Amino acid sequence: MLPTIGAVVLVVFFLSAALRILNEYERGVIFRLGRVIQAKGPGLIILIPIVDKMVKVSMRLVAMDVDPQDVITLDNVSVKVNAVIYFRVIAPIKAIVEVENYTYAISQLAQTTLRSVCGQAELDELLSAREKINTKLQEILDTHTDPWGIKVANVELKHIDLPQEMQRAMAKQAEAERERRAKVINAEGEFQAADRLAAAAKIIDQYPTAIQLRYLQTMREMSAEQNTTTIFPLPLDLFRPFIKLVEGGNKE
Repeated sequence: MLPTIGAVVLVVFFLSAALRILNEYERGVIFRLGRVIQAKGPGLIILIPIVDKMVKVSMRLVAMDVDPQDVITLDNVSVKVNAVIYFRVIAPIKAIVEVENYTYAISQLAQTTLRSVCGQAELDELLSAREKINTKLQEILDTHTDPWGIKVANVELKHIDLPQEMQRAMAKQAEAERERRAKVINAEGEFQAADRLAAAAKIIDQYPTAIQLRYLQTMREMSAEQNTTTIFPLPLDLFRPFIKLVEGGNKE
């Protein structure tokens, strides 16, 4: 009886130590007596108890926040910048063997790279050309993490915190720019109106009766508004003798 119980215990212990189940997104790096054998998974994995050791590695995409970094831009403006990194493990053996803790290593590398890249750009470029900065960060990080078996898929700048003085200065600049555009538009409108009036004056000069039609249109508009004031338009021909008399006196 006792030998049977002992055998059952040994079998249960062997199975619990030898059998591992890995999910679809996991891989197991197998070490046999300290040496890497291979990466297995997903599914059922059989290990040799005591001899083999397995380290699980997730193959899913990881989103990592980069802590805010104090950066001095190329035009000497102090800002705080943070970002988010998307990466995944593509070579499980390298991710375990080549670097002690790849998550911590990527975090530190991202912080130093973020300070370096943002420090080489001006403030306007940081605010208006984020795609360019993101691409540059992604290329640098991907180059450094490739020997670790890790692919950096994307890097995105999240927040750029400006000093209060710089925010007020930028608000004043934006307000001045809006005022400038408003004045330009107003001046353009005045120019177009003057051009139209000059064209109308030429037409009236060629066709004097047009002014009479304008008088009649004006009276019609005033009568439609139920105005109590009555205006009687007088033909300009009545005043032409007086105008010529005045002009003749000025010539003398």
